[in-house]
Amino acid sequence: MSSMRWENQSSVSEFLLLGLPIRPEQQGLFFALFLGMYLTTVLGNLLIILLIRLDSRLHTPMYFFLSHLAFSDVSFSSVTVPKMLKNMHTQQMSISYRGCISQMYFFLFFACLDSFLLAVMAFDRYVAICQPLHYTTIMRQELCVSLVVGSWFVCLIHSLLHTLLLIQVSFCGDSNIPNFFCDLSALVKMSCSDVSLNELVIFTEAGLLFTLSLGGILGSYVRIGTTVLRVPSTKRLFKAFSTCGSHLLVVSLYYGTAAGVYFSSSSTSRDKDTIASVMYTVVTPMLNPFIYSLRNRDIKQALETFVNKVNFFK
Repeated sequence: MSSMRWENQSSVSEFLLLGLPIRPEQQGLFFALFLGMYLTTVLGNLLIILLIRLDSRLHTPMYFFLSHLAFSDVSFSSVTVPKMLKNMHTQQMSISYRGCISQMYFFLFFACLDSFLLAVMAFDRYVAICQPLHYTTIMRQELCVSLVVGSWFVCLIHSLLHTLLLIQVSFCGDSNIPNFFCDLSALVKMSCSDVSLNELVIFTEAGLLFTLSLGGILGSYVRIGTTVLRVPSTKRLFKAFSTCGSHLLVVSLYYGTAAGVYFSSSSTSRDKDTIASVMYTVVTPMLNPFIYSLRNRDIKQALETFVNKVNFFK
């Protein structure tokens, strides 16, 4: 019955992903490039998770949130990149209706989770800098777990809501998706049925979640800035920058490239939108491990300890 429901909603049984604006002779080069970037994303983020689990010095709220962000980044990238690589290798650009809807669901889920985890990490930095004496009592384990579980739950409802609404509409005629993955906005535009409810929910619910996550981040850093500048000192400024610099860079990359896609009004900028999509689905998850490890003394020390242990057992 559920299978019939999926198929009967649309006369389109599959979609065509138009992919990246790459010339045929460049396919091999870009395939190797994106494969290397994806492997770096997976191995780098899994290494961060492993180091946080093995090193007791990293059993703090900040690294607890970072381990969940690393897992989310691996999953976020894995939703789209393997399919893109397969299409580039086989030149078969099709994706089934069910596969497209499933990809869109997980893409929405992990994009939302990334946003909320970045907001939670900003709140953690705010407490650490603005209320250092009360940090351990505020950021207790129960609150940290609740913040992460709450983020997962909200994003689960978010992605499920948009998916259930989308499978109610019909698709007919043009089945070309002008991207390398199944994007919600592109699918809504392709529908040949009434999508006013879909657009309303996207504007209100998705807009609300975006405002909450970004507003939480900006609010935390405004409070951090006012606290640090109230009694300015070189030592305090350096501490604030070393504590927040990595997180701010990740936030800027993620929201900057995402905004480039979803706030672009030009209909002729498909190539630019696709490139921006690559930035926040492929490049940003890959850079996160390097940003946090290169600027973080604790991660460096944990990595050195891990390498020494591995060499000891050889």
